[in-house]
Amino acid sequence: MAKQETDPLFQLIKSLTKAEKRNFKLYARRINGKEDSKFITLFDVMDDVDVYDEKVILKKAPSLIPQQLSNLKSHLYGQVLKSLRLIHINYDYPIEVREQIDYARVLYNKGLYKQSLRILDKLKQKAAENNEEILQLEIIDFEKLIEGQYITRSIGNRAEELVNESRHVTKIIAKTQELSNLSISLYSLYIKLGYVRNEEDYRVVQHYFKRNLPDYEYDSLSFNEKVYLCQSMVWYYYIVQDFVKCYRYADRWVELFKSHPAMIKRKPDLYIKGLHNLLAALFNIQHYPKFAENLLVLEELKNSTLFSQNENIQSLLSFYYYNDKINLFFMEGRFTEGVVIVPEVLEIIDKFENKIDSHRVLLFYYKIACLYFGSDDNKNAVKYLNKIINLKDVSLREDIHCFARILNLIAHYEMGNSDLLEYQIKSVYRFLVKMDNLQGVQKEIIKWLRKVPGMLPENIKKEFQALKERLEETLKQPFELRAFLYLDIISWLESKIDGVPVQLVIRRKFEERNG
Repeated sequence: MAKQETDPLFQLIKSLTKAEKRNFKLYARRINGKEDSKFITLFDVMDDVDVYDEKVILKKAPSLIPQQLSNLKSHLYGQVLKSLRLIHINYDYPIEVREQIDYARVLYNKGLYKQSLRILDKLKQKAAENNEEILQLEIIDFEKLIEGQYITRSIGNRAEELVNESRHVTKIIAKTQELSNLSISLYSLYIKLGYVRNEEDYRVVQHYFKRNLPDYEYDSLSFNEKVYLCQSMVWYYYIVQDFVKCYRYADRWVELFKSHPAMIKRKPDLYIKGLHNLLAALFNIQHYPKFAENLLVLEELKNSTLFSQNENIQSLLSFYYYNDKINLFFMEGRFTEGVVIVPEVLEIIDKFENKIDSHRVLLFYYKIACLYFGSDDNKNAVKYLNKIINLKDVSLREDIHCFARILNLIAHYEMGNSDLLEYQIKSVYRFLVKMDNLQGVQKEIIKWLRKVPGMLPENIKKEFQALKERLEETLKQPFELRAFLYLDIISWLESKIDGVPVQLVIRRKFEERNG
């Protein structure tokens, strides 16, 4: 999962679309003088090679002097960014606003104060309409700077107005920051540990959440405050496994954007993240109709041209879509059909190699393993589980590392690898104890697998039935539910008892719920 480090300039050039490369060439020709022709040569060579190698680059461009390469690369990097800014100014509102602020600064430096103030006043209104409070405060501060040196006298209480505006916007920003800090902290906790494991975990998370949640009246909050409040609530209820409340706040998050459609284009990453979290909550409460409905919305966004200029949004849409598409196969019990999209998932991981984080790759590998396990292809399930098990760093999503090892034991049992089981059981047991992740479900599974070598063939069905009954009792305990979020062990046991494929059992349950 480790990504090969490469040169930043090389990465930037390779990320450019054909249109962006063409635009850079046009831009470069406009600004190019004879002394700058080398940076265009460097661009062409780096665009042409597949792997960054300075020796190859210098060989292909003999006019480039090795001692000047570092400065030339720095210059080229800056010019590429400038050309990109000219393109993206039409698609990214903050870039457009900052350009206008720069114009106001130029006018201010020329002593044309009234002209500068006219630009700033229009910008401030737009920033307020688009819920860009940080930009709004920057504009107000600039206005105060000008008014402090040049009193326009056009409005008698101008200074007081600016002070009141500044205080109002500052309060909104302060609360937004408190809520966004809480949200990112909860997300960080989830990425490290996953769901709460026990009462102690729950108390720690609950205490942290209550201590850091600021007082609020929902109806009086700004758009951004509401978004980050919903985000914080979603993460809190997700971590403590209260998926009904998690769904309510995720739904409120998405509806907030739908009631302000312009914000979907202004803040697409937050909208798409909200939609993905809504799908995750619907999956956990097994609400199939709404899940299918919202997955269709995500798919339409993925296939639309609305965000075609934003590769970051394109990558997020791809990651979220395939993650939720796999969840759809899980819900419907269509594991064999789900395996068909595995090459597409791997292609997405490869395509966005420099944009996908280790957590998402880890999650994809586990979900792929579950698809193969559900379709009775245990060999491939083990292949992807080993990609997780062989990682040295287990600090990321400790829960997935633990359940990957449990599923790996079951897959080896299915393949009849009894010789490996005894050693692996001991290894997994030590790992779970070390990670402080040994709960009732895991204890019962390990205890049962230890007994496998001594089980008589005629008693095996009774043993499966006995394990199923014990796990159903364990499931009644708080915080044991998380084991079944990763692996539907009950359905697997039922498949062994009835002598049918596990995906058939899950499919039957799905049809009973949604028939």
